[in-house]
Amino acid sequence: MKTVHAYGTASASGLLAPMDIQRREPGDHDVEIEILYCGICHSDIHQARNEWGNSIYPMVPGHEIVGRVTATGSKVRNFAVGDLAGVGCLVDSCRNCPQCAAGDEQFCENGSVGTYNSLDKQGQPTYGGYSGSIVVDESFTLRIPGNLDLKAVAPLLCAGITTYSPLRYWKVGKGTMVAVVGLGGLGHMGVKLAAAMGAEVSVLSTSDSKEADAKRMGATHFFNTKKEDQLAQLRGRFDFILNTVSAPNSYDMYLSFLRTNGTMVLVGAPPTPSAVTGFNLILGRKSLAGSLIGGIRETQEMLDFCGEHGITSDIELINFSQVNEAYERVLKSDVKYRFVIDVKG
Repeated sequence: MKTVHAYGTASASGLLAPMDIQRREPGDHDVEIEILYCGICHSDIHQARNEWGNSIYPMVPGHEIVGRVTATGSKVRNFAVGDLAGVGCLVDSCRNCPQCAAGDEQFCENGSVGTYNSLDKQGQPTYGGYSGSIVVDESFTLRIPGNLDLKAVAPLLCAGITTYSPLRYWKVGKGTMVAVVGLGGLGHMGVKLAAAMGAEVSVLSTSDSKEADAKRMGATHFFNTKKEDQLAQLRGRFDFILNTVSAPNSYDMYLSFLRTNGTMVLVGAPPTPSAVTGFNLILGRKSLAGSLIGGIRETQEMLDFCGEHGITSDIELINFSQVNEAYERVLKSDVKYRFVIDVKG
């Protein structure tokens, strides 16, 4: 074991401070990564403050990790010292169940191992990317395209794959009329990815201030859902709606915007139940679905797609001393559009 400097929290107060953690030495199949940048995800805040009731302390958050390989195990074949590498939301799974065999480790029937706030197969807590380094099995380590701005790649490991996976699964592409609900950390990635896939993208927002950014990111249309005259244009308009909002919102209203056989996919989870009128699904054979992240194979596909199309996140770079302030700003939606920690800064 080796001591690594990190930034984490010791209790549900959620206040983060410097701490030291223990990392294992690289095993035969492990890759050791010097972490250069780590994105901040809203789930980091939920976990740090035990808002989901499953937090393990002390906790080091962070599952949007990019850096450079500093050591490899003797049986590692796909990475070498000096390579760029990334780690997303998962660091292990059972690897044997049907979901793992299909490349959907995020749905592992025996429980996947999260990058932080989880227990590994030895029963030890995992620690995330708000730290100087991490050791990960190469099967859960990702290659980073060299043509992308490394610090702006970090949020792709969560926000990127969270939006890419449903777009791919529901076969969004040329000729698809897509709406993205909300232009935040998830939504702005949804717009960029759907546009790059060839879809005609509309952003549905409650703030006119987001229109210029939406168009810059690839949206063709922008609609303010607080304006009644604009709502009339949306009935039966879309094949696919990507709903990224985690605050309470009207699923019935958005379902009315779908064409026959259309689908709305939720990647945001409001804290309270949302009512859905059955006839809004029945009359039009519409679908309401959900999606998590993607498996390792699909996450690598997403990174390669972003490399091919020059896609990264819009970020604000901070250092560790600004993390607690950043958490409060995330809660106020005061970031365009993801915070990224400069781990060496």
